[in-house]
Amino acid sequence: MRVFITGASSGLGAALARHYGALGAQLGLAGRRLQGLQDAAAGLDARLYQTDVRDAAAMQDAAAAFLDDVGVPDIVIAAAGISIGTLTEEAADAPVFRAVMDANVLGLVHTFQPFIAAMQSNGGVLCAISSVAGVRGLPGGGAYSASKAAATVYLEALRLELKARGIAVVTVAPGYIDTPMTRVNPYAMPFKMSAPAAAAGVARCIARRRSYTVIPWQMAWAARVMKWLPNPVYDLIFEQAPRKPRGLPT
Repeated sequence: MRVFITGASSGLGAALARHYGALGAQLGLAGRRLQGLQDAAAGLDARLYQTDVRDAAAMQDAAAAFLDDVGVPDIVIAAAGISIGTLTEEAADAPVFRAVMDANVLGLVHTFQPFIAAMQSNGGVLCAISSVAGVRGLPGGGAYSASKAAATVYLEALRLELKARGIAVVTVAPGYIDTPMTRVNPYAMPFKMSAPAAAAGVARCIARRRSYTVIPWQMAWAARVMKWLPNPVYDLIFEQAPRKPRGLPT
C-alpha cells in the first residue's frame, strides 16, 4: 500500500503516518517542519517532502518525486490545515483570513491535482480532513468555519467529477482532536479524541470509501442538531461562546 499524507509534521497528519506505517505502507509525508516529519517517519518506510500546501509548484514537485520514487498512491490524505481565531473588524486579520483559506481550501486542490491522472489506473482514494466547525459559523472563527464549509462543498463536487474514473473522494469532518492546534483553545472541548483514535477513525472511513463522515459518532449527532437549529436559537446559544485566540499562522 502506498499512502501520501500532507500535514504530516504534527497532529492528525503525523498520527495518520504512524497508523499507516504500522500497517507496512510506503509513505510520502509532506509538511512544513522537517523535524516534525522526521519524528513522524521514525522507523517507517517514508519519503519526506518539506513543503507548504499553499505552494502549488512545490506540491507538484513533491507529487512528481513520490510518483517517480514510490509509484502511484493508493491513498492521498490532505490533513494539512490552519486553525486560528479571526475577527473581520481587525485589519491585521485580513492576511490571516487569506492564509487560512489558502491552506484549508486551495491546499486541497494543490494536494490532489498532481495525483489524479495517475490514480485513474488504480481507483484509489483521495481523503481530506474537513471539520465539524464547517457545519455552522462559529464566532471568532469566521475564517476557519468558512474554509471548512468551502472544503466540504469543494470535495462534494470533486467526488462527483471523479466517480466515473473510479477514484473515491472521502471527506472526514472531525470534532475536537488533542493536537497542538486545539491545546490553545480556552474552552471545554466535548468528545475530544486522541490523535491516534482520530487517525484510526479516518482510516476506517477511507477503507469503507465513505463519502462524508463526522467523527466521533457523538459529535456527528451534535452536528446534526446544530445544522437544523433555527437561527434565533443558534444565535442565543453561541453568540457569547468562548473564542479561539487570534494570532498569526505558525
